[in-house]
Amino acid sequence: MPSTVLVGTQWGDEGKGKICDLIASEFDCVVRYQGGNNAGHTIVLGDKKYGLHQVPSGIMYPDCISVIGNGCVVNPAVLLEEIDMFEADGISTANLKVSGNAHIIMPYHIDLDGAFEELLGANNIGTTKRGIGPCYQDKMARIGLRMQDMLDEETFRARLDAALERVNPQLDRLFGLPTYTVDQICETYLPMAERLRPYICESSLLLNDLIDEGKKILFEGAQATLLDIDHGTYPFVTSSNCTAGGAVTGSGVGMKNIDRVLGIMKAYITRVGSGPMPTELDYETNEAGHTLTEVGHEYGVTTGRRRRCGWFDGPIARFSTRVNGLTDIALTKLDVLGEFDTIKVCVAYDCDGVRYTTVPEHMTAFANAVPVYEELPGWKCDISDCRTFDELPQNAKDYVAYIENLAGCKISFVSVGPDREQTIVRSWDK
Repeated sequence: MPSTVLVGTQWGDEGKGKICDLIASEFDCVVRYQGGNNAGHTIVLGDKKYGLHQVPSGIMYPDCISVIGNGCVVNPAVLLEEIDMFEADGISTANLKVSGNAHIIMPYHIDLDGAFEELLGANNIGTTKRGIGPCYQDKMARIGLRMQDMLDEETFRARLDAALERVNPQLDRLFGLPTYTVDQICETYLPMAERLRPYICESSLLLNDLIDEGKKILFEGAQATLLDIDHGTYPFVTSSNCTAGGAVTGSGVGMKNIDRVLGIMKAYITRVGSGPMPTELDYETNEAGHTLTEVGHEYGVTTGRRRRCGWFDGPIARFSTRVNGLTDIALTKLDVLGEFDTIKVCVAYDCDGVRYTTVPEHMTAFANAVPVYEELPGWKCDISDCRTFDELPQNAKDYVAYIENLAGCKISFVSVGPDREQTIVRSWDK
């Protein structure tokens, strides 16, 4: 098993951090391949909960190399905060590496992110306003600054000056916001560059050398399939490729070295931000939507926003299996459904009289999709102490089998709580 990609299969918040942390000990290296500090992975270690936004989950293992890949965007201040947090808790960051090709989130990116969202009004995307989108925009416009640029002051100043020639007029004329000078940004960023210098490396070379040495690599995706810039519910998506294919472009490792794609799938579904969500439950009633939120603690790691909750969506599961090429699935938060007498599962959509069993490519159809439900009996008990699949009540086992059939992919892990040990391993070839 040279390399495995771990990818979210819904709208994020599926529990990728927990599963990555669970299996990271079997790998020599964990790579974050896209996104920035707009994503959050929660890891529970004993009585301590860590919310990771920039650093890969492999940091919890001292012998594991953790790499922030070239497909990521990095806020140096946030990265240093996380480094300081871990070091203060006795968790070494000596094996943390940052790609010199990863782009830097600048203060004006954060300003523009908030300004663009405000300009859109009711049609806003629902971004985290962390500057991610504008940073990726500059990357594509070829005026972005990369981590390697900070290591040489002359280069950094020259490229920053060119970027500000384009950015400052937007800030001033479009939004009436303060502009920036080269000196102003250098005063903040260059000291951070010196602290980060030991971590910055040629990550593609490093990763391919590790593979040549027979090391095993885990690629850790942020966000999820339905937020992918190409395959998600556009325009209500993130700014990067968070499907499994992004692991190749976001790391510089060739496709031949990846032979497993593990999809993380929540036993129901959640979404943060704007956009269509066919199985969403009504928060204004006292029904299941609110219960899923509270019992599942469905609040964003990064923003604290309450997540929109809904029943499991089978068409999304099928779609994710297909576009990611999933080999197996980790099903999370099955314990949350123990509150319900019956559990609904969306098996198809009715889109203006046309039945879809996968996500329609045309977003107008998806926006008007009416879920077609089947109802399964609940198990009405606490399963958080179950450690083998046979210990689960029959209705819970039947639910897992039903999801497996809907997704068209085997379920290798079943999570019944937030801790590492609250995970049932059904099949995982070490």
